[in-house]
Amino acid sequence: STDAPTYNMIKTEVQGRVAVITLDRPKALNALCSELFYEINDALSRFDNDSGIGAVVLTGSERAFAAGADIKEMKDTEFVNNYKGNFLGHWVEQISKMRKPIIAAVNGYALGGGCELAMMCDIIYAGEKAVFGQPEINLGTIPGAGGTQRLTHAVGKSKAMEMILTGSVNLDAQEAMSYGLVSRVFPPEKLLEETIKTAAKIAAKGAVSVQMAKEAVNQAYELSLSSGLHFERRLFQATFATKDQKEGMAAFAEKRKPDFVHE
Repeated sequence: STDAPTYNMIKTEVQGRVAVITLDRPKALNALCSELFYEINDALSRFDNDSGIGAVVLTGSERAFAAGADIKEMKDTEFVNNYKGNFLGHWVEQISKMRKPIIAAVNGYALGGGCELAMMCDIIYAGEKAVFGQPEINLGTIPGAGGTQRLTHAVGKSKAMEMILTGSVNLDAQEAMSYGLVSRVFPPEKLLEETIKTAAKIAAKGAVSVQMAKEAVNQAYELSLSSGLHFERRLFQATFATKDQKEGMAAFAEKRKPDFVHE
């Protein structure tokens, strides 16, 4: 839209019902800093509240999705100020609150905070030259934006420990797919186009059901099985109060395409 804000470190564009956010700090290989995250959060919040958007794609350059955190920005900070100010807290804030699906399109390096940022997204697609890793231990620290948690859920304890404790064992795109960290791998030049296709497919479904499905899958990480099944069943039952459930099932019975109204 015409009132879209101007950003310094990201670019945004809209294609139909899909919003694309591109990290744009080429000289720093998209190193993640506070200003970059404020801009990402602002764009995500705008798109989350825009009824014309059904899904978001987050991507970087062909060389780097994000090569890590901006070490210059954080190297001299002190514990007390980091703790009182909840350092890195705002990195995860908006993404974890997002109601709409986010797909990461990862080309090149996704290291440290870059790997963590990709893992905050709902789906990860990778280009064939993508590299995933958590090298923080080499800097005398540990992952601080989800690396020890999300990576372990995605690839299992042994591989996560090996990657995080050595700081030098990385996953290439095919390995990442075999472990389940990424869903699909494409040639680098096709990656963004294919990611947008999937985002458009999701954005064409009923928005209420998409939001509920995302919520339910995310609860699988938080709840016991019986509580998760209960949560899922309540949401499933709730879909029967929506116009899109009535339309979707009517269309199926009448052998035609559904016309979802996102209500």
